[in-house]
Amino acid sequence: MVKSVANMQSIEISRALESWYATEPGEELCEVIRARLEPVLDLSFGYHILQSGPLPTRSLITQSPINHQIFACSAVDRSASMFCHGDELPLESDSVDTVVAFHALEFDEHPHGSLREMQRVLRPHGHLIIVGFNPLSLLGASQYLRGLKKNSLWNRQRHRPVSLHRLTDWLRLLDCELESAQHLFPIPLVGKGRFRRAVGRVDEWASDHSLPGGGIYIAHAIKQIAGIRRPRSLRARARASFRGLSVAPSPAPTPRQPRSDNSDLAA
Repeated sequence: MVKSVANMQSIEISRALESWYATEPGEELCEVIRARLEPVLDLSFGYHILQSGPLPTRSLITQSPINHQIFACSAVDRSASMFCHGDELPLESDSVDTVVAFHALEFDEHPHGSLREMQRVLRPHGHLIIVGFNPLSLLGASQYLRGLKKNSLWNRQRHRPVSLHRLTDWLRLLDCELESAQHLFPIPLVGKGRFRRAVGRVDEWASDHSLPGGGIYIAHAIKQIAGIRRPRSLRARARASFRGLSVAPSPAPTPRQPRSDNSDLAA
């Protein structure tokens, strides 16, 4: 009974969020997110990429160079490859090269557990990309006020936004190092014509300069191995000029040779 109610709620959230993105501002926002993700996805190579969240019909990973693309959703949807809860991914540990969480945490009853599960299935040095609504923004304030209505998508029974500060703390606890964070749309997309275009230019300028307070954030993290960190110089070089190439592993130490019986100590 409890699972049935949870599944119905997941379906309602998925439909409501899809309707929100189907509006003109939502469509524009989704296109900007895809454009911002493209250079990040260019860094990811491998065999498997996973998108998790309540929007399996809105792919953010189509432009990824990884061919096998998996879509996980807690609501039954034909577009999803897997029907599962975020904290119970039916995948092997260290098996996925890139994970994209598209509003996967803020509509989850156990966001930290779902993040831990994403970290589990991600291979060492794999890419974890999280797209979420920023509660500390004009859009976040608007969502909070609309969430006072019981049946609203933004009601706190459904929508529990995770701030970038809290997310960074969670990532650190899970041995995931934050590589970059982008903020999009500090001013919500409102109006039409010249006013909309003017707002769009301000948003674009603010996003290019990584100003905080955007209604959407994109966090890019790398899964680390306990006790091992990639040097920052190597990470910067990989991003700047060796995009797509992995750092070669260190050579194995030469084994110590056994001492011969006819040693120099013989008289």
